[in-house]
Amino acid sequence: MIPDRNEAAGDSRDPGGAPTGGVYEWFMRGTKLLEEGSPAAAAAILERAAQAEPASRSIREALARAQFNSRRYSEAAGSFRLIVDANPAEDYAYFGLGMALWRSGDVEAAQEPLAVAVAMRPDLRHYVSALKQVRATLRARQA
Repeated sequence: MIPDRNEAAGDSRDPGGAPTGGVYEWFMRGTKLLEEGSPAAAAAILERAAQAEPASRSIREALARAQFNSRRYSEAAGSFRLIVDANPAEDYAYFGLGMALWRSGDVEAAQEPLAVAVAMRPDLRHYVSALKQVRATLRARQA
């Protein structure tokens, strides 16, 4: 027997279509799917977890990563923005917000959150590299 898509992706559901288990199980299943390279399936489960626990930074960050990796950049930007608004000390959320804005085509808006991420963690080369690329793109557009 060939399992259906949901079973193959590790997304067991009750007869009503909701994932089985509680929020913690949804979070664990979603992060596992994300790690295994199934970001769309991960996002579906993590969206459910985020609805149940909207204040959970861990769930929101995993959801934002899943949305980003599913190329749902505008949604990822919204999720990263929620993290930044709740806790302005989250350098990774600023980085994610900047990257999501950049990938969605809003290069100008991407500059500020990336600059904040670099200011918070100048030791992280990928933060610095992303900011340099965004600034180079903006300079090239002005020329």
